[in-house]
Amino acid sequence: MEDATMKIVDLKATVLDDVMHNAIIVRVDTDEGISGYGEAHGLKEPILNLKRFIIGEDPTDVERVMLKIRHRGGYKPWGSAVSAVEMALWDIAGKAAGLPVYKLLGGKVRDRVRVYCDCGAGVPLEPGGSPYTPEAYAEKARRRLRLPQKFTIFKFDIGLHGKQLYSVPGGVLEAEGTYPDRGHATEVGLKAEIECVKAIKEVLGDKVGLALDCGPGQTLPAAIRLAKALEPFNVMWAEDLLQGDYSPFTDVEAYKILTQSTSTPTLTGEHIYLRYGFRDLIEKRAVSIVAPDVMDVGGIAETKFIAELADLYGVLIAPHSLGLPISFMANVHAAAAMPKNFIAFEFHMADNPWWEDIIKGVEKPLIKDGYAAIPDKPGLGFELNEKEVRKHLAEGEKYFE
Repeated sequence: MEDATMKIVDLKATVLDDVMHNAIIVRVDTDEGISGYGEAHGLKEPILNLKRFIIGEDPTDVERVMLKIRHRGGYKPWGSAVSAVEMALWDIAGKAAGLPVYKLLGGKVRDRVRVYCDCGAGVPLEPGGSPYTPEAYAEKARRRLRLPQKFTIFKFDIGLHGKQLYSVPGGVLEAEGTYPDRGHATEVGLKAEIECVKAIKEVLGDKVGLALDCGPGQTLPAAIRLAKALEPFNVMWAEDLLQGDYSPFTDVEAYKILTQSTSTPTLTGEHIYLRYGFRDLIEKRAVSIVAPDVMDVGGIAETKFIAELADLYGVLIAPHSLGLPISFMANVHAAAAMPKNFIAFEFHMADNPWWEDIIKGVEKPLIKDGYAAIPDKPGLGFELNEKEVRKHLAEGEKYFE
């Protein structure tokens, strides 16, 4: 009897230019003409190396396929290839079933998904001026408040992330400007961090949430002092105070000491791969909020599972995201099905004029009144805009050829 199940016949990838931090669009093709899309970052080779393990598999058996490749990922950036394939498999499974991906994850809990805006550092007030003064941060906050998306949460970089502390003479010991870095903030450095936060809060007031990306990583004593100094400002969270982006490990016990030392919510997780990497962090309540990235943690279902695990322990979730509308839509589907511990997921492309143009067939603008709509079309709910993608291919790159 002839096998009538759908089969994977190809895996392709195409790299976009540096404007998108070398974002990579991944396409999984099947013998029934249905293709699914995912997104990765970093290098194309680790993605294409997965091809031999998934050819001939039924893409709608998502977990069965993932069992063949999940062990080939690791802490950021090495989990990105696996995560991209997982997104594409769900896209195919949804299209084959005629259902949006969130329906396959258990259905939606909310009718729209909150999105928060990453703002980076400040904006220079004059040509050649510093983006790290309190006035520069205040001006960036004023500009972000005028964005048409009307975000309700903004995140700014202080500390080592965004290099704010490096701009303060004598502000930090041992840090050398490498990434990810580590250093001990001095009294003058701590005061400079707080002055920037004070300036932002004076603009935002208490009607708009302020989160802070403090970057990997300050020493534990410096992190505790900063977190305690932030308490009067009621910030949404202080992110990656110890380890974070591109860190190859997470010191759970140190994060637990930090979190128990302050009422300022703590957050980390964008660098962590799989639910196993989050288990101790969540079970020990070492942070207040976890921040898996769908492009690094293992994909859509993995992100949703982590939300469920966190919810058991009273830990919140605010997924990290930096990429194209493909990973954006993956986040929308994952967040739609998350429990009530979901806060918002990240949007990093407020200054990119063509970001939305990469996809079509979906309601635009993608963000309205600080929220993303949840699509009801099959799969991830979009079509790739080939013409626009071709405009932004990296030098020498071809379109899935």
